Amino acid sequence: MADDGSRLWLKYDLIKDQKQKLSYQKYTKFISISANHPTLQKTAEELQMGFAGLLGTKTNIVSNNSQAGGVVLEVSTNQALTNDLANDGFAIFAQKGNLVISSKSEAGVLYGAFELLRRIQTGQSLNENIVSSPKIKIRMLNHWDNANGTVERGYAGSSIWKWNELPFRIDPRYIAYARANASLGINATSINNVNASSRFLTAEYLEKIKAVADVLRPYGIKVFISVNFRSPRTLGGLKTSDPLDPEVRKWWNEKTKEIHQYIPDFGGYLVKANSEGEPGPQDYGRTHADGANMLAEAMKPFSGIVIWRAFVYNADPNGDRFKEAYEQFKPLDGKFDEKVIVQVKNGPIDFMPREPFHPMFGNFPNTKLGIEFQITQEYLGQSTHLTYLAPMFKECLDTDTYSKGKGSTVAKVIDGSLYNNPNSLIAGVANTGSDANWCGHPFNQANWYAFGRLAWDYTLSSEKIANEWIGMTLTNDEKAKIQINEIMQKSLPTYISYTYPLGLHHMMGEGHHYGPEPWLTKAARPDWTSIYYHKADSVGLGFDRTGKLSNAIKLYSKEINETWGNPEKCDLNYLLWFHHIAWNKKLSTGNTLWEELCYRYYNGVVEVQKLQKDWLKLQPYIDTETFASVNARLKTQEKESIWWRDACVLYFKDFSKMPIPNSLTPPNRSLEEVKKIVEIYHLR
Repeated sequence: MADDGSRLWLKYDLIKDQKQKLSYQKYTKFISISANHPTLQKTAEELQMGFAGLLGTKTNIVSNNSQAGGVVLEVSTNQALTNDLANDGFAIFAQKGNLVISSKSEAGVLYGAFELLRRIQTGQSLNENIVSSPKIKIRMLNHWDNANGTVERGYAGSSIWKWNELPFRIDPRYIAYARANASLGINATSINNVNASSRFLTAEYLEKIKAVADVLRPYGIKVFISVNFRSPRTLGGLKTSDPLDPEVRKWWNEKTKEIHQYIPDFGGYLVKANSEGEPGPQDYGRTHADGANMLAEAMKPFSGIVIWRAFVYNADPNGDRFKEAYEQFKPLDGKFDEKVIVQVKNGPIDFMPREPFHPMFGNFPNTKLGIEFQITQEYLGQSTHLTYLAPMFKECLDTDTYSKGKGSTVAKVIDGSLYNNPNSLIAGVANTGSDANWCGHPFNQANWYAFGRLAWDYTLSSEKIANEWIGMTLTNDEKAKIQINEIMQKSLPTYISYTYPLGLHHMMGEGHHYGPEPWLTKAARPDWTSIYYHKADSVGLGFDRTGKLSNAIKLYSKEINETWGNPEKCDLNYLLWFHHIAWNKKLSTGNTLWEELCYRYYNGVVEVQKLQKDWLKLQPYIDTETFASVNARLKTQEKESIWWRDACVLYFKDFSKMPIPNSLTPPNRSLEEVKKIVEIYHLR
């Protein structure tokens, strides 16, 4: 039977290697739980299901069994075992003929069980002790799902939340969703779009959200709600939503108490305010800190927090969107309540395929900063292009801010260790939808998986994570795994090569954000156009952020200024982020800027063609439905890589006035013909 991808990486198919199977079966006589707790019960049931599928073994769940040959689940206060573990970390070790999964918390035991199953799925030995703790406390998915069932920037069907059926019908996919997240250690989910409807705070919807929270709770997942800052007016009938108004504060206090009547372990609020038209405290002459602290005050009696997004920018044709969040928030460093985490996008513009890390990281020692990645591929080919994102996540997390000397990585800023912050947050904009395989492109599942694994442990390599995912979803044939891993590692640089080489950014189609539109000159606001960013003229290309157009480079450390700020030393991947480079300028590759640009666009197409050929070789190892889906999408990707190449080369050629290098075949269509393709996307 063909595999539709609905089981994600929790397939639990029977292991064929008999010797390997026998080595695991010695621990499948029973599963022992020491307490009647919902999370421990779910843990035991997951192991029971996993053992049945992977090993063909029927395993009974018992309480406090003293025999040998099973798995013992325990919440332990034994400091010798758990002293070095975070609250939801776990240890797995052999003891008296059993395999023990121990943690300080029930959720930690659950995570340990999924680690055990992952090792069995991928054929790893169980002969050594396993000790693991999450490096970041709040590991969160942000859903951009709307009450009408649509998903903003979602490319895998409609929302997984069936609001019209809730609270009375619980879709089985809610449980599958909870299992998938728990298997990665994801412990929080913001259930609705940050462009929030006040409707989610009504009793009607709180009852629905409660039903979802009840499903997620045994899997260690807390629910957050994105809120509209104008809710006191739209729901409460107040004349204002001013955060310093006593009646407004009272309204939020009462609403927060009401939410906890439905969801006692409510995670808290996620807020997008004074951004892209969303209401916020600045509407009343107040600051982001004023707004966030008002909500923090409402959360004081409870365990939850307030997450305040830093994605803010003004429509200034003469400004630099790169700097605006930094400039709005820097005066507020140290003014946010202890219950507030400011959530910052990984880069300063908006989830571009490759961005320099956001300058807020490393410059806010007195504010808890969380990081926000985008798993859904708004600017990364959506569900058409194969783009594995773990290298992009890693590139940001591993970058050194130098804020407290060498080794002050972005990861150490957001895990709280650099500035001794007790709370920490990593969030990913979810790519889930109603498609049978959850994520559209079969390989997009790997991005959900990779985010969760890095949220737990950002030191993992993108190769190791890919290898796990391949073994759990596609094949455990060693030769095939190596080939698939190579495809995945090549996919992101390939995509960047034919779309945004040398640090170009924000040149996608307007609104839909699909395909190239480097000629875009008019939009609802200037910083939604392409020309705002690439600054192409007869002299050269790129946004000078070293002082001529903007001094954004000065927001970074001296060490970074010495490299990124110098066009001779700047990493070519960031060159046009920070510099306006002459078309005939010789780069470190030996090519002029124009030549290098052309070579990269053309090479991107060639690399997609290689990906196609490499995928064809894997047909004997891959499920037929999955193979056909990826194969067809790669054909589309090739067509669209040529579209990107032709659009950008022809457009920039008009500025450079230079010929396409002789070794490259010129496009067989004109720029006007390419522009007509884009026009189709704007038809209504």
